Amino acid sequence: MTELADHETTAHPRATFTSFEESTAEDWAIITPQLAITQSFVADRVIGLMRDLEFDHGGFPVNRLEHSLQTATRAERDGRDDEYVLCALLHDIGDTLSPYSHPDIAAGILKPFVSEANHFMVKNHGVFQGYYFWHHIGGDKDAREQFRDSEFFEHTEEFCAKYDQTAFDADYDSNPLEHYEPLIRTILRSR
Repeated sequence: MTELADHETTAHPRATFTSFEESTAEDWAIITPQLAITQSFVADRVIGLMRDLEFDHGGFPVNRLEHSLQTATRAERDGRDDEYVLCALLHDIGDTLSPYSHPDIAAGILKPFVSEANHFMVKNHGVFQGYYFWHHIGGDKDAREQFRDSEFFEHTEEFCAKYDQTAFDADYDSNPLEHYEPLIRTILRSR
């Protein structure tokens, strides 16, 4: 049994309220410590979601996991720091959950752990990525211009140009997910 499954089947004290309005300090003394326990499972859950990307190619030349691994590997080999590499790895983690809002999903997972610049990059990479293909599907390739005044425009533009839009090469030798598991565990447990 996994640590998560074991925790969820083990009897723990529970609060007794049926609405927040009737909750007590004693109830919250039970609930509050559980947040740290739940947070300790985030890395395992993220790794599981990344593995799920392997089974979805969405018509692209490589599956979504390989795209994510290529993006992270390219950033890592270019000397980017760990936080940036993690963002590169997880930027499309929400693709299988909700393709249209996948940047928001990834940004939501990463927000407590990354800089404002990297959070902006992940949250808005979809619009910036559109520069390379939206004109082929009837969209506005220049939609990213709405963010031109952002101090993070160039940061996000560079991410898409150097790492994200180039990461569809079936012959690229990317690092495996296992290579990044320690990074995921370190950063996502840091708070």
